[in-house]
Amino acid sequence: MPAADRHRNPSKPHLVAAPEPVRPGPPRRIMVVYGTRPEAVKVAPLIRALDDSPLFTPLVAVTAQHRSMLDQVNEVFGITPHYDLDIHEPGQTLTDITTRALTGVRRLLADQAPDAVVVQGDTTTVFAAALAAFYEKIPVFHLEAGLRTGDVYAPYPEEINRRLATRLAALHLAPTATSRANLLAENVDPSSVVVTGNTVIDALLWAVACRLDYGDPALAALDAAPGPVLLVTAHRRESWGAPLRAVGRALARIARSHPDLRIVFPIHRNPLVRDAVLPAIGRLANVTVTEPLPYGGFSRLMNRATVILTDSGGVQEEGPSLGKPVLVMRETTERPEAVHAGTVRLVGTDEDLIAAMVGRLLTDADAYAAMANAVNPYGDGLAAQRSVAAIAHYFGEGPAAEEFDSSPCAAGYLPGVDPPAQMVAHS
Repeated sequence: MPAADRHRNPSKPHLVAAPEPVRPGPPRRIMVVYGTRPEAVKVAPLIRALDDSPLFTPLVAVTAQHRSMLDQVNEVFGITPHYDLDIHEPGQTLTDITTRALTGVRRLLADQAPDAVVVQGDTTTVFAAALAAFYEKIPVFHLEAGLRTGDVYAPYPEEINRRLATRLAALHLAPTATSRANLLAENVDPSSVVVTGNTVIDALLWAVACRLDYGDPALAALDAAPGPVLLVTAHRRESWGAPLRAVGRALARIARSHPDLRIVFPIHRNPLVRDAVLPAIGRLANVTVTEPLPYGGFSRLMNRATVILTDSGGVQEEGPSLGKPVLVMRETTERPEAVHAGTVRLVGTDEDLIAAMVGRLLTDADAYAAMANAVNPYGDGLAAQRSVAAIAHYFGEGPAAEEFDSSPCAAGYLPGVDPPAQMVAHS
């Protein structure tokens, strides 16, 4: 099967176009390694863009650090991995994940000898795969490079994973100017950093335009319902225990204070999350708890939501792109751009603050508009295209990539409206 067809379900449209080739010869083999649902979402546009380019052949390898949720995203984007290390085991520790991923990826690299390895973000798979590539003397390209909180335990272990990936990477694909500044402050070579925007926006705009099914019968009537919707996600390791119990109490207060509000909580499968939250909200009539939703359904749910309450890193980027106020249940964030823009606010896991802020957004039109109308600083739907151009330039096969301008209004469109023409699904 031709390279351009290997990862494409015929019913799935492309996301972006790739640059024209500038040299003849066989395409370079770029191995994309990932292991979790968030990584899968963010590498999918890049895999598609690499597949579209005559310069490259993508080799897709998954560690399956997460299993079912990873498979859901691959299916949505029509991606079939070439290699599946299937490392997931019940009760796995961070050491278990690191050991199995490092060993499995090293063997794969030794066998396949790709021209480069792409990793995305800050999972344990990212660190292990980058280290394995370094040991094999294969260049590492780090997608979503340069995010920092300054606290190695918040988020844990992601902050240290991405710092270590930086030390191992040859090319840093930074989503924003702030991320680039973080890298330069750590003495990373400026010529190795390219600001691309975030590929999560490429994926999100495509998914929302497709209006994929919610994936849960309990949400079937949601679009026809007239009232406001609060979308909640929570799973962070640092919030397990008392912080998540406080979140549960806050949600119960919100549900009782706003009977016309529908709270939708696609809850993580981890029992430590469920046991902390469900006792407080499980019997409330205006709270809908679902299993984790498929990516397309969750994207549609974000678009339907009135307010988003989350501790997710990716949702901090996706919500502003859809014009949604996002309240983040963390004390720090590696994504300060949206906080500065005004579309995201940190509320931690304080019960009173969460209840007060959600209540304000539901009742104060001016406060809501101030957050909903802020400019999205994370992308314009062309991050994958810029990333492919940066990779081509790294190999001396094209001009330097035109960088994403993450300054206010640079994206040229407003959150919550139709995506730019380049992102409209096409066959």
